[in-house]
Amino acid sequence: MKGSVAYRSIQKRGLHIGLLPEMAAAVNPATPISLDHDLGVLPEAGRRLTVAQYADHVDDLAGRLWAAGVRPDERVVIYKTANADHWMLAAAVSRVGGVVVNLSPALDPATVGVLLERVDQPTLLTDGAKFDHLADLPLADLTRRVIVSDADRPGTVPLAGLAGSPRVAPVVRPIDEAAVITHTSGTTGIPKLVVHTPRTQGIRLVPQWRLLSLMRKKETVAINVPFVHSRMVAAMSLALLREYPVLLMRETGPAEVAEQFLRHRPAFVEALPNSLMEWEELADDPRAPFGSVKVFSSTFDAIHPATMSKLLHASDRRGALFFQIYGQSEVGPAVGRAYFRGSAHKANGRCVGWAMPKGAARIRVVSRDGNPPSETDPGYIDVAWDGIAKTYFGEQDRYDTNRDGEWWRTGDVGYRTRFGCLHLLDREIDMIPGVKSSLEIEDVVLGRLRELTELVVVQGPKGEPVPVICTVDDRPLDLDRWRTAAAEFPRLADPVQIPQAELPRTATLKVQRLALARRFENRLQEQA
Repeated sequence: MKGSVAYRSIQKRGLHIGLLPEMAAAVNPATPISLDHDLGVLPEAGRRLTVAQYADHVDDLAGRLWAAGVRPDERVVIYKTANADHWMLAAAVSRVGGVVVNLSPALDPATVGVLLERVDQPTLLTDGAKFDHLADLPLADLTRRVIVSDADRPGTVPLAGLAGSPRVAPVVRPIDEAAVITHTSGTTGIPKLVVHTPRTQGIRLVPQWRLLSLMRKKETVAINVPFVHSRMVAAMSLALLREYPVLLMRETGPAEVAEQFLRHRPAFVEALPNSLMEWEELADDPRAPFGSVKVFSSTFDAIHPATMSKLLHASDRRGALFFQIYGQSEVGPAVGRAYFRGSAHKANGRCVGWAMPKGAARIRVVSRDGNPPSETDPGYIDVAWDGIAKTYFGEQDRYDTNRDGEWWRTGDVGYRTRFGCLHLLDREIDMIPGVKSSLEIEDVVLGRLRELTELVVVQGPKGEPVPVICTVDDRPLDLDRWRTAAAEFPRLADPVQIPQAELPRTATLKVQRLALARRFENRLQEQA
């Protein structure tokens, strides 16, 4: 089965991650999968596998889960230490017909407890470290059973003890029923549980399949995104079906990333925007760890032009590009655009792209006040296509408030230019009165002050825009340089500098802006 044939099969029957490793092995069993860490559930497997070996491990784990009592239609919450085995376990759950519920290891026990209760008596699949982390939760009341992947804990089913269990035939879930549930970033509170079906997951591959066609050779794809995220489903599916060698990365520190890139020489890199910002220093590394990269890609947040420019100039590849896709967990990839080495530095960072080719999402911008949406009066950004998630698990009413027929309201505001480019100005909830776009301020000033590693503009206790900054090695900011760089934004309050480690972040490294703003409110109350 060639990759294109498998892809057409997915478009017809939906994407079933429990079948994907087997399908990829049928395309090319020798395709290598490399890791920068050991698998928690299978430490003896090593850090270099073929797709055929990978598929066999998934089949083995599926047999163990069946022996543990997991059955079709059962919801299985996977909450464990960050490791590439998370995706393997998710595929194994899917292979026996279970519904995968991915929870980020960054979630605190209280939030996990709320989500376990919402999912209603699931099986919990965890590891020893995270099981101990949940010691204060009444797991016996919240779950049907607890399976531990790498240890033996009282009252749990140890997965290791089920090694050698009989293999079972795969169970294919209905194309429009829940298959994988992921969660939103939780920037405003308890995350929402986003329900993906085989159909919605398969449709989301359409625009990205075309992007990967830019790579003519079978070169390595480096994936450094959270293993629990819906993006991981698409990234792994596309790479494996197109027979690209895969480097699955957990580590995000620049030193570790440089070593992996120098060893594996990836041509395609998929990573979080904040990780790419952290890796900017590698552009000056004389060993040229980015020298082999033909395509940088990010799909979580808009990324600053200065970061894209620096990364592109660190590539030795002719025609290197940075492809940015704007979307969210509920809608998948919505619009996209490419940036090139010679022009990325002067790009408008608010222009997140154009509608992609036929079969991809459609975009509209709806007035908030009766006036045509514009740069000074942005409208609501809506998305429509068959890739929109089916519902929020346990919160149908909340889902319905965002749905208007075929259109999904993203919660972002912006406008479209006369050339059709979608400009994203802010999240509606983060808008500050009198400020056109906090994100635009951040783009501009970050591009002028290379000593900044992060800049987030939030609303202060009196409604003023407060720039919160972090610097390289937490060095003190030169206020004269700041005033010069920020002169065109006179409404900005004086910058507040905090250590990088103190920025409240989500599992995908997004800054929790509301939590940051609440710090100033709390500080004001303490001073009162």
